[in-house]
Amino acid sequence: MTNVESMPRSVSQTEQYEKCGWRFWLQRVERVTPLPAAWSHHGTAFHAAAEAVERSGRQMGAEEAVQLFSDEYSTLINKGLDQEPNMDRWLAAGISGGDDIERRYVLGQEQTARYVEWAQEHQPDIWRTAEDKEALELYFKVELGGVLVRGYIDQLVTEASSVRVRDLKTGSMKSKFQLETYKVAVELAHGVTVNRGDWYLAKNGGLSRAVNLTAVTADQVGERYAAMDAGVKAGRFEPRPGFLCRFCDMKHACSFSSA
Repeated sequence: MTNVESMPRSVSQTEQYEKCGWRFWLQRVERVTPLPAAWSHHGTAFHAAAEAVERSGRQMGAEEAVQLFSDEYSTLINKGLDQEPNMDRWLAAGISGGDDIERRYVLGQEQTARYVEWAQEHQPDIWRTAEDKEALELYFKVELGGVLVRGYIDQLVTEASSVRVRDLKTGSMKSKFQLETYKVAVELAHGVTVNRGDWYLAKNGGLSRAVNLTAVTADQVGERYAAMDAGVKAGRFEPRPGFLCRFCDMKHACSFSSA
């Protein structure tokens, strides 16, 4: 518990704790090995390819980017199979783990190619820090609500008189709290204004509707981190069994699971 109590917080930690404190306990305190899921490797490989495209100045073509995705995805899947060779134990939505692995290989290749096409067509202006560093997978660590919060921002995009925060998504779950955290973190760490945020949705091959973040304050965002941090330090890890149990990577070790 000592490490968990003292570590910096993140969006993923906080949302996981709020959704199910017992899952947080199992994964971050008990250190239970999670069930593998192809969707996680799909997202990681897509992010790697998209970042490489941007860092190349968008000189990397679709064929090269797709190959990068394929190699990264295959490496991650093979590592996962080494740890859990029984694909029936892999998390998947409505199909077998093996079928999901194969499906996402093809889907990720298609999504990567579409990202290259989209980026070359729309040419978003990636913001640069005062150190002239491209704001891609930009690390931050700031204090919110008296709590150290850290994370990585997929992209910051230059707009007129402000910067837009952008998160890349291969799945359907979007977190406004994530964009809110990014807004206040960028403003605190870099002293620039962030008025809007959005998601690049790989499923659709384009951007979501912009989210207005002008009214979001560091105090508002900090309240959630402070509440989560206080709960962890007080040893409150309440289970919340329900629909989400079927997608939970801790369900194999959970006595409360309804899956």
